[in-house]
Amino acid sequence: MRGFRIARVPLQGDVMPHADLDLPTQGRIVAGEHRFALRVYFEDTDLSGIVYHANYLRYMERARSDMLRQAGIDQRAHQESGGGAYAVTALNIRYRAPAKLDDALLVVTRLTKVRAASVDIHQRVMRGGEILTEADVTAALVGAAGRAVRQPRDWIAAFAQVMGEGVTTSGDQLS
Repeated sequence: MRGFRIARVPLQGDVMPHADLDLPTQGRIVAGEHRFALRVYFEDTDLSGIVYHANYLRYMERARSDMLRQAGIDQRAHQESGGGAYAVTALNIRYRAPAKLDDALLVVTRLTKVRAASVDIHQRVMRGGEILTEADVTAALVGAAGRAVRQPRDWIAAFAQVMGEGVTTSGDQLS
């Protein structure tokens, strides 16, 4: 059997440099909300062809981690230096409609309250303008001993700056 030849077609318009194509997908912060786009793959679905319920939690975790990165917070360096890591301490989730194979989804994340050792976060997983799932999450910074520790002041300042007026802080608890 003879092979086939693929003709090179010149691309039109702006083409991203190869270095940009090699970077992981990143979200962006717009008007006090972090927006993280993703696509549903076969591995995300169950036998009925819809996204398995626990995968929404994975999507939200990715978005929260990306939000921290976009805010200039290096979780890995903080953890490796012995400063601790975030752990989800409370979660209330509501499933409204299912996502399906190949859907383009958007995880919208908004900080609602910043405390000395924790943050409250509201997240929505959307398909177009439709909310499929939404959750309220509390994440606490936990030290090596397994107890909550104070968040670095520059992290609290980064949250307030990046997320804008939608963030409330517990002033007496931050001192």
